[in-house]
Amino acid sequence: MPAAYKFFAEFAQTWGLLYFVGVFLTVLIYALAPSRKDRFDAASRMPLQED
Repeated sequence: MPAAYKFFAEFAQTWGLLYFVGVFLTVLIYALAPSRKDRFDAASRMPLQED
């Protein structure tokens, strides 16, 4: 296995994991922030509203 392939594979595995953990935590914080509760509650009732 070439050294360059091994280097890039390890780099992608390590930093890719950290990137996706960061994205996951960002989305989780966004979704669970108390300031967005009213917006998400309104969106959850939208399908039940009649025109």
